[in-house]
Amino acid sequence: QVQLVESGGGLVQAGGSLRLSCAASGRTFSSYAMGWFRQAPGKEREFVAASWSGGSTSYADSGKGRFTIFRDNAKNTVYLQMNSLKPEDTAVYYCAADRSGGTWARGYNYWGQGTQVTVSS
Repeated sequence: QVQLVESGGGLVQAGGSLRLSCAASGRTFSSYAMGWFRQAPGKEREFVAASWSGGSTSYADSGKGRFTIFRDNAKNTVYLQMNSLKPEDTAVYYCAADRSGGTWARGYNYWGQGTQVTVSS
């Protein structure tokens, strides 16, 4: 069982930055794929970024060049650095974990409670 707790959300003006954190329980964090997803009101949950244990990463087109996912295995924490934020980035951001992961939400069995990100214009 893996428990995930996100933090770092908030209100920011367009063009600003936020860093989301996701702290994971368990001693096998380094072997898990970690993902970030987001869900805006009235929309489906969508992939943002993923990080695999071997070091590879993947990003949705919407965040390429602006978002960076990175992990600190010593702290059992994965981060999402978000720069040049846009109003359309407004959503609840969720952290997810699983052995295999991927870019689809169904690839993850463990989810955090979410953290709200609001970008004002």
